[in-house]
This record gives sequence, structure tokens and C-alpha cells, in this order.
Amino acid sequence: MRLTQLKKLFNDTGLRWLWLTLLCLIMDQVSKYWVASTFDYRETLSVLPFFNLTYVHNTGAAFSFLADQGGWQRWFFTAIAAIASLVFLVWMAKTPKKQRLLSISFALILSGAVGNLIDRVLFGYVIDFLDFHWAGYHFAAFNVADSVIFIGAALMIFESFTNKEEQKNKTTKIES
Repeated sequence: MRLTQLKKLFNDTGLRWLWLTLLCLIMDQVSKYWVASTFDYRETLSVLPFFNLTYVHNTGAAFSFLADQGGWQRWFFTAIAAIASLVFLVWMAKTPKKQRLLSISFALILSGAVGNLIDRVLFGYVIDFLDFHWAGYHFAAFNVADSVIFIGAALMIFESFTNKEEQKNKTTKIES
């Protein structure tokens, strides 16, 4: 692929948002490094009455799903994250630049998938540390990567509803 074609690919598609992927990935990895180098495992720092920083390892998926298995889940979730990352990268490359919100959502989800993929490959677990709690109940700890995946998915859902409204409005105008 020639440089002009590559430049056009980045300028005319969702790949123009890869800078956001990289920015969120750096925030995720720096925050995990800081927690792992500052806290002892399972150490907790109370920040607010409903929020702690607590250094934990998650060998499973969301909400520690399959965390208590014999270790096979490391490679299973690593493969899923790697495949998902490639899929989102391809989707970004195929998304026209005018679909900005969809491209941003893909960039965020890609960043989170790669952030947790790095942890699984390097350590065999994901570093989590954001611990919200209320009335003695602690929600599952999570990290920046999980947060941007959630935000990206929420934006994708929002975009799907707004995009339908835009399509409906265009169809109504054409029929009139």
C-alpha cells in the first residue's frame, strides 16, 4: 500500500480516531502500573465514602466470570480479546469518517480490549483497582480499560438509536 493510499485510509475512515485508542490505552496502562507499583496486593485506600482504590487481580472476565477455573481461561480470554481487537480495527477501517460517534465508540472499545489483552499476556490476569461500594456491598472492581469499553458500548447503543432517527427523517423527507 502506497503512502498516499495509507494516508487516505486514515483520513477518510474511523481510523482517524486511533489517537483516542492510544490515549486511552496509555491512561489504562499507566494507571495499572501505578497501582501495581504503589499498592500491595489487596491493599485498599479509601478515597470517598463509596469509593476505594483496591489492587486486585482478575483471572476471569467481567465480574470475575470463570475466575475460579484451572487457568485455561487465561488463553481463552486472551484469544477473545485479540480477535475482538482485530474486528474493531477492521470496523474502524470500514467506517466512513462521517460516522464520527460510531468511530469513537470503536476506538474506545478497541483501547479497552487491547489494555486488558496486554495484562492477560504479561501477567495472566487483569489488574483491577476501581472499587465502588454501598451499604457494605462492593461491586466488582474494574479499571480504565473496562471503563472505556463500557463508554464505547454505551455510545454505540446511543448512536444506533440516533442513526435510526436520522434515517427515518431522511426517508420521510424523500417520501414527501
